[in-house]
Formats: sequence, structure tokens, C-alpha cells
Amino acid sequence: MRFRLLTVPAAALGAAAALLSPTASQAVGPPAAVRGCDPLAPAECLLPFPNDWFTRADPSTPTGRRVAFTPATLPRNAAGVPADPTAWNRSDGFSPGSALIVQVPGLDLTATGAAPLTDIGRSLAADAPIVLTDAATGERWPYWAEPDSNATRPDRRALLIHPARNFREGHRYLVALRSLKDSDGRTLTAPEAFATAAGHRLPRTHPLYERQRELTPVLGALKHSGVGSKSLYLAWDFTVASDRGLTGDLFSLRDDAFRRLGSAAPEFKVTEVKDFTAAQDPRIAREVSGQVTVPSYLSLPGGLPGSTLLRGRDGRPRSLPGNTQLAFFRCEIPRSAFTSPSRPSLYGHGLLGSRNEVGAGNVKAMAAEHNFTFCATDWIGMAQEDIPVVLGALADLSRFPTVPERSEQGMLNALFLGRDLIHPHGLTADAAFRTPEGRPLLDTAHGLSYDGNSQGGILGGALVAASKDIRRGVLGVTGMNYGLLLNRSADFAPFQQVLDGAYPDKLRQQVVLQLFQMVWDRGETNGYAAQLTDRHQVLMHIAYGDHQVANAAAEAEARTIGARIVSPALTPGRSPDRTPYWGIRPVTTSQLPYQGSALVVWDSGTPSPPVTNTPPTEPAYGHDPHSDPRNSSAARQQKATFLTTGQVIDVCGTLPCTAAPTP
Repeated sequence: MRFRLLTVPAAALGAAAALLSPTASQAVGPPAAVRGCDPLAPAECLLPFPNDWFTRADPSTPTGRRVAFTPATLPRNAAGVPADPTAWNRSDGFSPGSALIVQVPGLDLTATGAAPLTDIGRSLAADAPIVLTDAATGERWPYWAEPDSNATRPDRRALLIHPARNFREGHRYLVALRSLKDSDGRTLTAPEAFATAAGHRLPRTHPLYERQRELTPVLGALKHSGVGSKSLYLAWDFTVASDRGLTGDLFSLRDDAFRRLGSAAPEFKVTEVKDFTAAQDPRIAREVSGQVTVPSYLSLPGGLPGSTLLRGRDGRPRSLPGNTQLAFFRCEIPRSAFTSPSRPSLYGHGLLGSRNEVGAGNVKAMAAEHNFTFCATDWIGMAQEDIPVVLGALADLSRFPTVPERSEQGMLNALFLGRDLIHPHGLTADAAFRTPEGRPLLDTAHGLSYDGNSQGGILGGALVAASKDIRRGVLGVTGMNYGLLLNRSADFAPFQQVLDGAYPDKLRQQVVLQLFQMVWDRGETNGYAAQLTDRHQVLMHIAYGDHQVANAAAEAEARTIGARIVSPALTPGRSPDRTPYWGIRPVTTSQLPYQGSALVVWDSGTPSPPVTNTPPTEPAYGHDPHSDPRNSSAARQQKATFLTTGQVIDVCGTLPCTAAPTP
């Protein structure tokens, strides 16, 4: 089963287009009179990004900072609609996975010697032209740099600097660009404003006085770490959001909901039971559908698409008395459960899909082969019914918080379904989850598992991190940080039409993607990665050359969570990287079984993915292997063993793992 959303309904595209003025034009560059833009990089108001110039001191936050965007500093869409900064200004810093964005006229990264995706280790060289440094520890941070390959004008081409592993939560970072070269090898001259601010002390009346006052400590700290100002092209600093700032909304509503629930099982209702003969379905004996009642923390009745979190005066999510919503679920019970109780597991569906994906052939095969009952609920916020809202959010920055905030409610819905799966008075107490003789079909004694694919892997890490019931999770064909993924995904093509219509300037579009990520962190793994493996274990399965979820995003996730890569991962020479899987500690097949979080690469023979921020597209990149790992019986064996024991076993005979292409 493929999880790519190949088409977007015409009506939904039309609704998104209606948000834009058909004759509106988008001005290039910031208006000269806009107050608050960083004068050091005049190409676009929010550049360089992320940037503490756009924060203010706030002693009430863990970082001591608070984002302070204004409607004037945020990008307007093509219709000229100003964006509401409220959702962003709740943050006490920027995304831990944010790309750094700057525009450098005439830059040639190859001549400059900047570290590309294929040689991340070069980013830590003593003479690296781009330096990222933790201001507190002095630690140099790994990255790769690339030009925006989607740019249509050289003078509006972004330089993108991606952290190879997420920045540390709550930490401040220093950025230095030095000795940058053009294609002829000539050193680029620093922007006039930066050269002035970095030079002699300015009088209070000078227009750059305030900027110099903030820049001076940055330059001093860089000099202390060995980066002098003589060769600098540009320098700035930024603060990463704290753990509380990233996870506070979800954990707050989770804790409130489960406090209200106490020791009881969530209220549920079975609405349909389908029993199948072996001839009808040799793997699944019973399909059960129903609904779980969940406290709603959303602003619209029943948590309808387009909702955002309802907040109290303290800014925290709150649920009004009696405000609930129904989480509809579907469970697949294997035939083996009628002989021996099956292990309960939540299943996370793919891109803008539904709970019905739990009935896919590979999920049924996993259930039947290894005696799991998989149950799924729609991941609201990123479910099929949310497609029009997602399109509208891409067209208007102010609407975007509806996506991650409703996704957080979707996670709570899944957590309540999970509690019902293992509670003695939950689903197992209902006749639908018992044999005709009354024996339970669920083994509730061994806890709860999670298995998700594609979007279910991208959002699933946040769910696992938030759950107090899930012990182990499998994140299939996964990655994190949609701000990194979208440019690199073949799935995004229909949505790109909307984004191009709303924000046609490609430099501004890159800023918009990272602004999306700042609030998306609260509803996907990127904001939870630093603590994902504190109390949980995860097994990451990726498809080499995946057309839909970029391998680069999975590798950044593995580095961040400390997952080890099962080695050999690929046959020698298969990867274009100078050091394949740089920065990810290997665990060799001779060391298996391994008890811990791990990454396993499944190779179907697809060509290596692009090293640019563009998607692999057929036919040049051949078969899309996105669905291949989950359709491999060996991969399912490895997943099942991990979910039941926590051990990563060798299922590939000491060789790199391969998966047959799925028709």
C-alpha cells in the first residue's frame, strides 16, 4: 500500500486559492520603513534566521528569552495578508532543528569549501568557512550547507545551513560565516552594515548603534573560540527553545486529561464487529470499530478541523467542563489471538490518511505472523478530513497553528485509545475483544506498543515520547523536521502549488517553511527528540533512496536521539557520502542482539537520493522504496522481536538488509 497523496481535490485547491487575491503581487525584499528587521542582512526582513534580534528578554521563561515577532516582521502572503505572531511569540526560542537561512550574493559553496551533505565531518574542520558554536560549552556543531536548488533568481537564492543533529534545547548558538568565495575564488566583501557594526564603536545616534550593542558580545565570544573578526562575512546568535517551551502544550493537556481520568478506563463504545471466516481473511479473524470519548482541548465544538488549542489566561491548554470529542478507532484482531492473547499495539497512519490504513496488507501480515492486535484512530490535524485546512494553512501563515495544535489533540486521542487497550476495564472487558468462551483476546500484562509508517513515523516519535503506557515503538520510513522534509519529498508537489501561489518568492518561502517548523515542533517528533529515548526505545526502519521521506531527515533524527545504526548498513560504494552515516554510532551484526534504540537501512536497489534540497522523481530515481521495508517478512520479524523484547536482532544474515521492491 502506497501512502503518497498523489492528488489534491480540486475543490480544496480552489478553496486555498480563494484566500489569495488573483491580481496581488508580492514585493521582493522588506519595505524600507519596516521597523524591526535586522539591518545586517537587508535581503529579507527575518534574515539571518533564526536570530536573537527577533527575541526579547523574559525572565519568566527557561531560556530567559521570548520570540518577539510583529505583523510587520513576519512575511505577508501574495494577497498582502499580515500574519498574526501570537503562536510564535509563545516560544522561548527557535526550533532545535531549524535550518539557518541567509542570502549571500555571489556565493559559491564549492569554491568556499563549505561542508556538503556528503561530507558533514568537514563542518568541524578548524578552518571551516561556516562555524556553529554552542555559546555555553564552546562545542562546535555539525551541519551541512547547501544553496536552495529551488530558487528561480540568483539574487533571491537562500544559503541553507542544516544542523546534522538537533541543537540542544535551551542553548544559545553563535554563527560565523568567514572567507566566503565566489566562483572565481575571490573572497566576498562583508555587507556594509555588518562591517560597520563589527568595526569601531558607534555613537548612540548612529542607526546601527543598537545592532552593534547586541553584536559585540557575539564577536567577543567567537574570538574567544578561535574565530577572529578579520575574515568575517557575517555573524549572529540565536537561542533554541527550551524543553518546556517545545513540549509544554502537549504534556500539559496530557497530564490534565489523565489526572481527570484517574485510575478508570476511558469511556468507549464498540459500534461494529465483523467476524471473518478463514476463507474471507486467512489472517484477521475479527475487525472491531468504535469510539473513545476524550476531553477536548480545542476551540471548536467537537474539535472540528480548523480548531486551535483553547487556552486559559496562563496560556496553557484547557478543556471546558463537558467539552469532549470522539476518537473513532478500528482494530484488527488476528486469528492467532483466539489461541493465545495478542499483544496490543497502536498503529499510526500515513500522510493525511485515516485509521482505515490499519487494514493494509502489511499491517495484517504483521498482526497474523506475530500475534499483534493493531488499533488506530485518525491522527486529527494531519488526517484526511484536514486536507482543506492544511491547504489553507500553507496559503496563510496565521492559519498554520491549526495543523500542529489539532495534531496534539490527535495524540491525546491516541493515548486514550492506548490506555483502553491495556486497562483491565477497557476494551478487553468488552465481548468484542473476547472469544465466544469469554477468554480475552488482548494480552494486557506486557504493556503497549506503537508501530507507525511515514507520517505515522514522523509524528509517532512525539506520541511515544508523550506516552506513559508505550514501552517501545517502531518508526517506519521515518524522519523528522517537516521544514527539512518538504522540499525533499515527492509527496509535496501538489501542496507546493499552494505555497508557490501564496509565497512565490523562493527566498521568502524558505523563511516561511522554518516559521512553520517553529510551531510544528509542538506536534511532531522534532520537538520531542531530545527526550524520546530517555524512557523509551525506538527502532527506526528507513528505505534507502526513499522518495517520500528523505534519508537525510532520518539520519538527523538518529544522531539526535542516540540511535545506533546496524552495520553493515549498505554495500561498499553504495552511498555517495565520504563517510556514510557520519556521526551515528554503529552496532555490528556480530554485536546483535542489541538492547537499545537503533536504525536499520533497507535497500531495494533504488538510486541514491539527491544531495540537493529537491525530491527524487521518477523515472530518473527509479522505484520508490517507501513501502518496501514494511512489506518484508524479515523486517516484520525484526520489528516484532523489538516490540516484544526490546532487542534488535539480525534478520539479514550479517549482510546489509535488502527488501524486494513492492509492486
